[in-house]
Amino acid sequence: MVHGHKGVKFQNWAKTYGCCPEMYYQPTSVEEIREVLTLARQQNKRVKVVGGGHSPSDIACTDGFMIHMGKMNHVLQVDKEKKQVTVEAGVLLADLHPVLEKHGLALSNLGAVSDVTAAGVIGSGTHNTGIRHGILATQVAALTLLTADGTILECSESSNAELFQAARVHLGCLGVILTITLQCVPQFHLQETSFPSTLREVLDNLDSHLKKSEYFRFLWFPHSENVSVIYQDHTNKPPSSSANWFWDYAIGFYLLEFLLWVSQRCGDNRTLKNWLVFVSVCMWLRNVATSCLIQRVPISEHPKLRKFGTVEEAQAMDSDPGPLIYLLCDFSTFLPGLVGWINRFFFWLLFNRKKENSNLSHKIFTYECRFKQHVQDWAIPREKTKEALLELKAMLEAHPKVVAHYPVEVRFARGDGILLSPCFRRDSCYVNIIMYRPYGKDVPRLDYWLAYETIMKKVGGRPHWAKAHNCTRKDFEKMYPAFPKFCAIREQLDPTGMFLNAYLEKVFY
Repeated sequence: MVHGHKGVKFQNWAKTYGCCPEMYYQPTSVEEIREVLTLARQQNKRVKVVGGGHSPSDIACTDGFMIHMGKMNHVLQVDKEKKQVTVEAGVLLADLHPVLEKHGLALSNLGAVSDVTAAGVIGSGTHNTGIRHGILATQVAALTLLTADGTILECSESSNAELFQAARVHLGCLGVILTITLQCVPQFHLQETSFPSTLREVLDNLDSHLKKSEYFRFLWFPHSENVSVIYQDHTNKPPSSSANWFWDYAIGFYLLEFLLWVSQRCGDNRTLKNWLVFVSVCMWLRNVATSCLIQRVPISEHPKLRKFGTVEEAQAMDSDPGPLIYLLCDFSTFLPGLVGWINRFFFWLLFNRKKENSNLSHKIFTYECRFKQHVQDWAIPREKTKEALLELKAMLEAHPKVVAHYPVEVRFARGDGILLSPCFRRDSCYVNIIMYRPYGKDVPRLDYWLAYETIMKKVGGRPHWAKAHNCTRKDFEKMYPAFPKFCAIREQLDPTGMFLNAYLEKVFY
């Protein structure tokens, strides 16, 4: 008999959403899940299934029964001939990678985070990038679903095909996913090459970038033209890394978090901003001095100093005077204040040169997500990429009090036939915006959020299901041609709404 727990508080990874379910279950078998569903029917309770808890929204929250699938996390079968793996729904992708590696297999595409479950990844429409690759759910070859009445349904292209096209992005509202069969590919290595560019260059040459790299994405630094272009492609090169604890953690995390926190505390405090400028200049000069020691040249002959001359001469230049002037000029010339400066400064500090890394595919696709954050991520028609980003940039320039943390991450995905996939019947561009929570503190974001959503809706966007949005059923009826079909399937499988919650009520009612 399955045992539940009272008094459990659930929070998502970013600690932006949470709930207190009436009962919390961690079943170890299908029969124990059936017991929970039977009890829920008898007591007229709602049920929510959760996995890794990474969704930055309330999609996993409930005040009813919560089923955590962490103990149903086994790899059931590896078919090397078909290059397929069958897993229980609660397996973490981080635990699946070494199993596939052992058998010389890999998934053809992955999201940025691997501490997520297989069922959660497909159910929320998780994606990565690569215009020749679909969202992760397109790699599902088959799955089994336990419905509200305790029936187990086998789904694939040849069995319950219509349900299969609904269940691959299931939103947790069709039943409990029990097992998933994923189509794999032979193990491969990737080389990641990143280099600086500008937003105008990338948008003007978007088709060229998409053709040049199998997994192309770029990071735009709001309040500037700065862009970091990232190519990921198959390689035979041995593993190599440009990772560095000082730059990745001490600067890229700890210093950035401190400055973002300061930006919310000091507002337009000129003295504090100028102090930060002084500290930054000291760091820059230290790097120049170190370079001079290595190259054995006088500091006055260093190319970066020779280029600038005096501060007055650099300010008088018509062209961009370079990073030193970004640090020395009065901060009132940068909009919108400290956050805009932070974006520019960190681009110069961490992204202003070419970097290369190579490794097994899953080690390149995924990375450590360090910051707690609020996120929005919409899929728009690929051909609307330039229009949407230029309008977002213009909005920020027209409203200097609206601030945007870096980066705006832009990725691409192939169209598919999954009923509620944001890429349903169209190749898509995902535009992901972010606002960090330095030291767990929220920062003002409402104006940015609403302006972004307005632009995304205008160009025909569809929100990422796992991430926060303000859309309702009326919006989804316009966005998704197959929305009525999905609703009919949901109502047939779960007529009493056992698997609904507050998030899903906004979607379906």
